[in-house]
Amino acid sequence: MKKVKYHFNRESLQYEKVTVGWKTHLLRAFMVCCAALVFGVAFHVIASELFPSPKDIERNRLTAMSASQLDKLNRQLKDLEEVSSVLQNRDDGIYRTIFEAEPIPDNVRQAGYGGTDRFKQLENLPNGDLLKSTAERVEKLKKRLYIQSRSYDEVIDMLKEKEDMLASIPAIQPVSNKNLKRMASGYGRRIHPIYKTRKMHWGCDFSAPTGTDIYVTGKGKVVEVKKSKRGYGHHVIIDHGYNFKTLYAHMDKIKVRKGQRVNRGDVIGTVGNTGTSTAPHLHYEVIKNGKKIDPINFFYNDLSPEEYEKMLEISSHHNQSFD
Repeated sequence: MKKVKYHFNRESLQYEKVTVGWKTHLLRAFMVCCAALVFGVAFHVIASELFPSPKDIERNRLTAMSASQLDKLNRQLKDLEEVSSVLQNRDDGIYRTIFEAEPIPDNVRQAGYGGTDRFKQLENLPNGDLLKSTAERVEKLKKRLYIQSRSYDEVIDMLKEKEDMLASIPAIQPVSNKNLKRMASGYGRRIHPIYKTRKMHWGCDFSAPTGTDIYVTGKGKVVEVKKSKRGYGHHVIIDHGYNFKTLYAHMDKIKVRKGQRVNRGDVIGTVGNTGTSTAPHLHYEVIKNGKKIDPINFFYNDLSPEEYEKMLEISSHHNQSFD
C-alpha cells in the first residue's frame, strides 16, 4: 500500500496531504538514472582494472608476443648488419684493392637513409617505438645490401676485364718448394759470398740441385735470353705486361727462346751454377715499373697464410747470399 505523506500548514493550523506532481516524479527518475549511470561506469572501470575481459587478456597476450618476436627480429638484424659490415670491409679492403679500384665512399653506402619519416604512423600502434626502429633498421640494411650487390657486379666486371692481368702477374714460386727449405736468401742487404761485404741483394735465392726445373711465375713473353760466365750467368727475362717483369738467373739449361709466349707454370729452364754464383741455386727477381721489388710478396698463389708467414721469416734472415 502506497504510503501517504502529510505536512503541517502553519497558517491554517491543519495537516494537509502532500501531493507530488509529474515534474517532481520525472526529476527524481532522472536523478536515479544519473546515479545508476555513474555507479555503473565506476563499477565497469574498477572491474576492468581488476578483472580484464577475455578480449583484453587476448590483446595483452598478442601485444607481449609481438614485442618478443620484434626483440628476436632485432637480434637477427644485428647479426645480419655485422655480416653486411664484413662484406663491405672485404669489398673495400681486399677485392677493390686487388683491382686497384677506389673503395665505395661512405656517403654512397649511406645514401637515402635520411629524409621524411616514413614510419611515423607506426608510433600509434602497440609497441610502436620498437616497430618503428625495427622498420628503419630493415630499410637501412636493405639499402646497404643493394649497394653491396651493385659493388659486386662491378667487381665481377673488373674481374672479367682483368682476368688476363691476374694470369700474368707473378704469383707462384719459381721452383718447387713444398717444405719451404729451398729459400736460401731473401731481398735486402746481405753479405756478398765473394766480396764478404754487405751489399743489396735484389731478389730471392732458392737453393736446389743442378737440373731442378724452373717455372715461369706468370703468363708473358720472353724478352731476353742470355748465356754468360759472369754476373747473372745464363738467365732469362720475362715481360708479363702490366709493368711487370721477372728475371731467372744462374740457370744451367735454358728451354725457351726470345719472343716465345709462356704461361704460368711452364718450365723455362733448370737450376744451375753459372755466372757469379757459389753454389747451384736460382736467383729470382721481380721488377715493376723498372724498379726491383721484393719477390716475397708474389708467392700468394701457392702458399697458405701460415706458410707465407714462415717464408717471410726465412727471407728476412740477414745471412749470406749465393750471388
